[in-house]
Amino acid sequence: MKLDRPYKLSEIATLINAEFDGDPEFKILGINEIHMVESGDLTFVDHPKYYDKALQSKATIILINKKVERPEGKVLLFSEDPFTDYMKLVKKFRPFIPGTQLVSDTAEIGQNTIIQPGAFVGENVKIGENCIIHANVSIYDNTIIGNNVIIHSGTVLGADAFYFQKRPTETIKFETCGRVVIKDHVEIGANCTIDKGVSGDTIIDEYTKFDNHIQIGHDTYIGKRCLFASAVLVAGVTHIEDDVILWGQVAVNKDLTIGKGAVLLGTSAIDKSIEGNKVYFGAPAVEARKKWQELALIRKLPEMYEQLKKLTKDA
Repeated sequence: MKLDRPYKLSEIATLINAEFDGDPEFKILGINEIHMVESGDLTFVDHPKYYDKALQSKATIILINKKVERPEGKVLLFSEDPFTDYMKLVKKFRPFIPGTQLVSDTAEIGQNTIIQPGAFVGENVKIGENCIIHANVSIYDNTIIGNNVIIHSGTVLGADAFYFQKRPTETIKFETCGRVVIKDHVEIGANCTIDKGVSGDTIIDEYTKFDNHIQIGHDTYIGKRCLFASAVLVAGVTHIEDDVILWGQVAVNKDLTIGKGAVLLGTSAIDKSIEGNKVYFGAPAVEARKKWQELALIRKLPEMYEQLKKLTKDA
C-alpha cells in the first residue's frame, strides 16, 4: 500500500513509539508485508527465521524486534512487537470507514455504467465506463474496476485476506490494506468472492471470465483471457498466466505459478507450479494422458490379481 504522502522516519517512529537507526529525514513511501515489498516500503519481521529475508528484501525500512547491523541503504525501526506496531500503521493509514449509503459519495462511476438496486459500492471505489453491477454485489473500499465489466449478483470484491498470526493463547487478524483490481472486459459470475491483497493488489486481467461460486485468495494475479468454471478455488499469492482454463471444482494451492495456456480438467488439484500449454488432470494433477494411463492400469488390477493368484496356485 502506498501512503498518501512521503513520511519521515522520525514521524513513523513517533506514531509507534519506536527507536530507530538511520536518517530521521529518510522517506517512507508505503507499507507492505514481505511478499509485496518495493524500494521505499516499510515491512516488519518478528521471527529470527525471517530476519535475513526481510533485511535483504527490496524494503528499505525494516521494523524488527532485535538490534542488528543496519544494511547499507536501509533504516531500522526497533519494536518489542513488530506485528502489533505494523497493524497500528495499517489502521492509521487505511482505516475502516463505515458506510452510510449504498453507493459512497467518494466512488467514481464511469459513463453508461449501471448499478442495479441493492448493490453496495464503498469508499474510493473506481468503476469505469459501460459496466453492469448487478443487484446485491458488494464492492469494498478502494476497489478498482475497468471498462466494460459485468459483475453478477451476490459477488463480493475486496473482502479481507484470510491471513492470521497464531500465538499461544490467541489468533490475531492481519489487518488487510490492499485492493482488488479488475481490468477491462472481465465478467465475474454470481456468488464469487475475490479477496483483496494483504498490502498489495489482487488482480484479474483483461477479458478473463468467471463462472459462479469462485473463490480467489489474496495477492493473486490472474492473467488475460482466462476461463474459470464453477467452484474453482485459488489460494493466495498465486500467479496464473494468460489463457489458462480451470474447469469445475479445480483447487489451486498458494504461492505457485500456472503457465500460459495450461488447462486443468474438472476436480483436479495442484500443489506445485505447472508448465503452460499442457492439459492436466488428477489430485495432485499430472499431465492428463499420463493420468488416464494410470487409471486404465488401476482398472486392470483386479484382473491382474486374479491371474496372479491362479499362477501361484498352479505353481
